[in-house]
Amino acid sequence: MTWDWEKLKEQQGQRGGGPPPQMDELINKIRQAKIPGGSFIAIVALIALLLGWSTFFTIESGSVGIVQRFGAFVRISPPGPNFKLPFGIEKVTKIRQDRILKAEFGFTSGQPDGRTRFSTSGSSAGEALMLTGDLNVAVVPWIVQYQIKDPYAYLFKVHDVEGLLRDLSEATMRLVVGDRSINEVINKRKEIADKAKTILQQELDHAETGIHVANIELKRTNVPGPVQSSFNEVNQAIQEKEKTIYQAREDYNKAIPAARGEAERTIKAAEGYALERINRAKGDAARFRSQYSEYNKAKDVTKRRLYLETLRDLLPRMGDKYIIDSDQQNVLPLLNLGNLTGDKK
Repeated sequence: MTWDWEKLKEQQGQRGGGPPPQMDELINKIRQAKIPGGSFIAIVALIALLLGWSTFFTIESGSVGIVQRFGAFVRISPPGPNFKLPFGIEKVTKIRQDRILKAEFGFTSGQPDGRTRFSTSGSSAGEALMLTGDLNVAVVPWIVQYQIKDPYAYLFKVHDVEGLLRDLSEATMRLVVGDRSINEVINKRKEIADKAKTILQQELDHAETGIHVANIELKRTNVPGPVQSSFNEVNQAIQEKEKTIYQAREDYNKAIPAARGEAERTIKAAEGYALERINRAKGDAARFRSQYSEYNKAKDVTKRRLYLETLRDLLPRMGDKYIIDSDQQNVLPLLNLGNLTGDKK
């Protein structure tokens, strides 16, 4: 099958899918139509075509049109069919507001194999190298995703809005990273990204860029290759230090409660002993007071009873007892009584 390229182009031009017909082509077609006054009609048709082509325009959904008249801003055209003054009097710049744009720092994506390639030289490497709060150097690649929320500010407020976005993004990330240690930069990427997003949005609004930051994503952060081995050794030493501290705390948590328990037991035992002595003393005092009260009632009887009770308690503990008549004159035979095996008196 042979394609008639001229006919196909003509059909595409009639459907509005291709470029507008050329002036010579229109004039030739009108002349070939053999209509009286063909040249005049051709000129009128050409003017009408150019007028319609330069007057009417369409804005796609999710976009707006910035209309300028002789370079000065006039209005913002909404999505749908619109018109403007023809012949270059008014110019339309279409801005997509629904599209998420992105700026990459420290790496370049979109490789033929579909993988992300991190830069190791050039300006991207300089963007990713940052000094942390504990004076370490970290490689921090990140992505800024943004939208155009104010087309007027985006086009007219800043001369180079894309360059300003990159400068402010880099300055913001260095500010946030500079307040954190190297371990925080490596392990707390989400927290750093959220903080950087807030600060960057404030700076962009202050500069009237018309940009809304949708998201900031930190890629894998690490230290530069030449110091990677030393950094790993430092991390290993820190882990060993933390392990030793945890073990010491474990021993502390075992020994201290045991010592506290022993101290508590000793205190309770002392308190019990003190309570026992106090109660015993109170009992003895109460018993003495009762005896003294009875003694006052019958002193002779009480005195004799106390005497006899005392002898009853003492005599069994005195051992052998020898009773000698007071009229006995010679006691020498009695000196050897302790060696005898007779009855005890």
